[in-house]
Amino acid sequence: MDTAWLNDDEDMAWRAFRRLLTALPARIGRDLAADSGLSSADYEVLSTLSENPERRRALKDLAAKMEWSRSRLSHHASRMEARGLIEKEPDPQDARGCVLRLTDKGFGVLEEAAPHHLASVRSRFLDHLSPEELAVLGALSARIADLAD
Repeated sequence: MDTAWLNDDEDMAWRAFRRLLTALPARIGRDLAADSGLSSADYEVLSTLSENPERRRALKDLAAKMEWSRSRLSHHASRMEARGLIEKEPDPQDARGCVLRLTDKGFGVLEEAAPHHLASVRSRFLDHLSPEELAVLGALSARIADLAD
């Protein structure tokens, strides 16, 4: 197999993107933890559950969205359940699975954390892009994220 080595421009872009994938989530995650005590994963679970009018979602569907294994999400959800942020309920569609439901406490924690989290996203990311750059980045991100496995 011939290796398609990166040219200088490709190498620079790839390395910068890898740094961004490491630095930005770490910085936003630190801000989130300092402001609310939530991890980035906690926030994603809470915010995704809050998007549903019933504030619930099957664990298998949430695991797929987060690109986590069911086992990993189940363990994380158990820790969140112990803190009163979510509840696990039997899944009527899957006898081996469960449904995660956002509790009132969890929703309150999310409501309190969201303004701080969004301020972090703005100051660490959005404020550094023009509207045109944001549109291009959004289109490129969607195109690449939607590629088939």
